[in-house]
Amino acid sequence: MTTEDLVVRAEGLRKRFGKTQALDGVDLSMRRGTVLGVLGPNGAGKTTAVRVLATLLRPDSGSAFVAGVDVLRNPREVRRRVGLTGQYASVDEDLTGVQNLVLIGRLLDLSGRDARRRAGELLEWFDLTEAAQRPAKTYSGGMRRRLDLAASLVGRPEVIFLDEPTTGLDPAKREDMWGVVRTQVTSGASVLLTTQYLEEADALADEIVVVDHGRVIAHDTPDGLKRRVGGQTLRVRPSDPSRLPDVLRLLDAVAARGTSASLDEAAGSRPGAASVPVTGDEALGGLIPALRADRIEVTELALHLPSLDEVFHSLTGRRKADDLPDGTRAGDLPGPAKAEEMV
Repeated sequence: MTTEDLVVRAEGLRKRFGKTQALDGVDLSMRRGTVLGVLGPNGAGKTTAVRVLATLLRPDSGSAFVAGVDVLRNPREVRRRVGLTGQYASVDEDLTGVQNLVLIGRLLDLSGRDARRRAGELLEWFDLTEAAQRPAKTYSGGMRRRLDLAASLVGRPEVIFLDEPTTGLDPAKREDMWGVVRTQVTSGASVLLTTQYLEEADALADEIVVVDHGRVIAHDTPDGLKRRVGGQTLRVRPSDPSRLPDVLRLLDAVAARGTSASLDEAAGSRPGAASVPVTGDEALGGLIPALRADRIEVTELALHLPSLDEVFHSLTGRRKADDLPDGTRAGDLPGPAKAEEMV
């Protein structure tokens, strides 16, 4: 892959806030026309990295290029090419929904007619048409979030930074936002997405970067990360729980070298199933005739990679992306970004 294929490229980014080393030599790369998911616990450095790439912060050292433009030498040009939705909605609460979007359009040099047309498209897209003439201060938290997301898309940016964009949205609206992300990529944009929802990264990201303690500790496709943690697992649930000993025996016969079958006893899992690590798809082909020969009927038979939750736990030692490290607070910086930081 050449540097021309990369729409985001950062090397050796460092940033310190007092005694906190928020970024400790971060390297990032994102291919053009893809979604890059950035995962990490709160305080890991995700938001700081996004703010550096979006020109809201200057790093203490390192370099970064967005859409081929040097973030440090030409921040104004970078801002013309990117859209940003931060962790906190930044709409003007005294303006109506349509006024907020038209204002953004005019600031981006759209004509009045084009700004109003684009505002109408986005309000419809984010299901805000009925509230378009109401002041944003009357919106619910989820509605403000959707308006903020719409504002980041007014200028049809080449690169879109979404910092935990679905926080505060209900599951249905979250899935709607996933559709927006996919549509943007289909239209030619590139999206860098930070999220605390592991299933969101799994559903959207072409590649995933895992950040912890200000450093990148992994960068791969979702399946590639899962394969790092371990190979595939074969899981069987017999219709008759009394046949579990027979299932364990048959699973042992197809187990990966050095492993053995075991009952699924993980917290939250339903009892009555057994699983075993296997080295490939052929294990499933060997197990099915053995189950038939022993006349074991099953209600579940699955071959799967580790979940992204298991990957995250393996890499960081934490169960989920929003677990806080000891002695840290939620977020990389104290409080929301101020509007004047965009100036």
